[in-house]
Amino acid sequence: MFSVLICDDSMVARKQVAKCLPQEWEVAVHFAKHGQEAVKAIEEGKGQLMFLDLNMPVLDGYETLKALQKKKLESKVIVISGDIQPTAHERVKALGALEFIEKPVKPELLYDVLVKHGFLGEEQPEEEIESSALPPDIRDCYQEITNIAMGQAGDHLARLLNVFVKLPIPNVNLIEVSELHMMLQDIQDKDTVSGICQGFLGAGVSGEALFILSDSSFGDVAKILNINEEVDDQVQLEMLMDAANILIGTCLRGLANQLDLNFSQGHPVVLGQHRSVSELISSNKTKWRRTLAIELSYGLEGYNVQCDLVLLFTEESMNVMNYKLSHLLED
Repeated sequence: MFSVLICDDSMVARKQVAKCLPQEWEVAVHFAKHGQEAVKAIEEGKGQLMFLDLNMPVLDGYETLKALQKKKLESKVIVISGDIQPTAHERVKALGALEFIEKPVKPELLYDVLVKHGFLGEEQPEEEIESSALPPDIRDCYQEITNIAMGQAGDHLARLLNVFVKLPIPNVNLIEVSELHMMLQDIQDKDTVSGICQGFLGAGVSGEALFILSDSSFGDVAKILNINEEVDDQVQLEMLMDAANILIGTCLRGLANQLDLNFSQGHPVVLGQHRSVSELISSNKTKWRRTLAIELSYGLEGYNVQCDLVLLFTEESMNVMNYKLSHLLED
């Protein structure tokens, strides 16, 4: 059976690509969280075709393509990435990639690419698989307003710290809460992390914001803030609270302005310090059945600083939010 490998550090992104594969296509699907795992899987014969993300820990997409060339592995590669810079397209093509697809991938586009490169025949599939549990137009609306809010938060952070903030394309998905644990475990391949949880409430809209900072980031955060004292647990906690306050507050204000809402924020709760992601998330007692999860990952250029912000909205909140966003769907 033909073997397909999906390599992405995000659990949600991997599942989204898998859902977009044509239903009638009989393939064995395998997964990898980063390039090192992908290269090993291909060596084991698990990736005749690989869908490859670019921004990953351990071994990123570019390094993975170079490793395939060095080891003379025969896997065909289609890059799926949120990095839409023309240079990124040129680099992956030069390293042997067949195609570059922008995130979030759409089933019909993926089908066309598979036909173009001879992986499928030209017959159209009888059914299309939705790219997520959200209707595509609604998902695009959430992604667009989050892009704007995320940019505002990044700008605030950049001006405050005098740094360049690297912004991702947000992952937006309606998921079962039981999947939240897997999604957050898989945000990045961190050793230990520290985290904050903060609830928020508006007119008919409620949710929680989770802020997670890798412990390896604290040293460079202290340099940026010109902190000369010993960076003990108390100092780290203060830095964690300050960073969470900036990003959570600014992101929520950006979303509230676009939704014509006002959010009141609860007191931040420390989920833990110097713990594994699994331990940290087990401290969060969210009891909803499903949640609209918006995953953001910020980095600072030139520094080893990586923080993740996950906004979780109750499923019931979407009724109000969808109504507020209806003007974006008008022809």
